[in-house]
Amino acid sequence: MTRDTSGTAVRDAPRRLYADPGLPDRVFRGVARGGGGLVLAVMLLVGGFLLYRAWQALSRAGWSFLTTEAWEPDAGRFGIAAVLVGTVLIALVAVAVAVPLAVGGALYISEYAPPRLRRTLISVVDLMAAVPSVVYGLWGLFFFEGQILPTARWIATYLGWIPLFRVDGADPSDPLAPESVYTSSTLVAGVVVALMVAPIACSVMREVFSQAPVGEREGAYALGATRWGMIRSVVLPFGKGGMIGGTMLGLGRALGETIGVYLIISPVFEIQWHVVQSGASSVAALIALRYGEASEFGMSALMAAGLALFLMTLVVNFAASSIVARSRSGAASE
Repeated sequence: MTRDTSGTAVRDAPRRLYADPGLPDRVFRGVARGGGGLVLAVMLLVGGFLLYRAWQALSRAGWSFLTTEAWEPDAGRFGIAAVLVGTVLIALVAVAVAVPLAVGGALYISEYAPPRLRRTLISVVDLMAAVPSVVYGLWGLFFFEGQILPTARWIATYLGWIPLFRVDGADPSDPLAPESVYTSSTLVAGVVVALMVAPIACSVMREVFSQAPVGEREGAYALGATRWGMIRSVVLPFGKGGMIGGTMLGLGRALGETIGVYLIISPVFEIQWHVVQSGASSVAALIALRYGEASEFGMSALMAAGLALFLMTLVVNFAASSIVARSRSGAASE
């Protein structure tokens, strides 16, 4: 407190500090802001282009575009209800398979593997993430589908009382029943997509697990914790944001996977809840399937389907970023 010339007490205002960042820092800040703005501008342009091309179909279909299962644009009956449900089911199967693999692989690489083996495993995981999706699709079509049929039959036989695993037209008591009812299913496509998703999620989780504070690790050991106890009490809570971020990043990849799913599934334009039964659908696979033969109006309908997939992927990614930002590891990375 100070007093002015009249003797009145005046509260001192804190002096504002200012540091000139210098030309290099200002240039870097401008480039960073420009890059971020460019990314947002590209996203807006992509969304605007899809909306412009899809407007003809959306204006005719209205809200029925979200509830109609059939896909006959030239006949005036088209919607994404069936393919949207199929896309979500394939993505959920992929995430259910990929996340345990990713978490286990990331924990082994960051916590258990010897240093020399760790470097090799990191390179292998990164190479798996770089394998083209068509390679996974061909592997799933010509090898994996035949290997998983006994498992699919077992699931339908013993878990068929759950509607999700029921297979219409299958007779579990007949050992000679054809296995074609289990091929080209959501399960096969989901597992193949899981192999594409797992390396990406594993890389994200491994990086976050490796950043767990050394002091807290040593403190857990000092209190008598085993290695697994330290992982459970320190590494996993710290890496929760990375686990969620890796999972949601994999989910976004699974939602938009095209050629791998296109090679495997047998498209059906009705809501197919049975993940083990033959017949599945996907928005991305629908676009790849009908793009070459689409009329002008059919192309507008495909653009509308692409717009729906674009918006759904944005929602998933924004939700993931908000969850990660609230986590401890996400806050530490900012």
